[in-house]
Amino acid sequence: MTQPMPIESIRDVRAHLAEVVERADRDDVPTVITRRGREVAAVVSIEVLRKYQEWEEREINRIIDERMANPAAGVPLEDVMRETLARSE
Repeated sequence: MTQPMPIESIRDVRAHLAEVVERADRDDVPTVITRRGREVAAVVSIEVLRKYQEWEEREINRIIDERMANPAAGVPLEDVMRETLARSE
């Protein structure tokens, strides 16, 4: 069973950033960071970030391949790319 991610305010994270980074790196436990009660970021291991980036690239390539195989699918490739890139900002 997956353990819940710690959620901490940016102020609290500042006070023990090294511990938060170590937890992400050594224990593979991300920490969600909040600002004024709203989740705004996370500290994750570099391995998790790279896996996400690889997955995102594979998904973009899969969408491109689908659109190229069936150009009459209805949604222009440019729209798909624009929407995909907007999600990652």
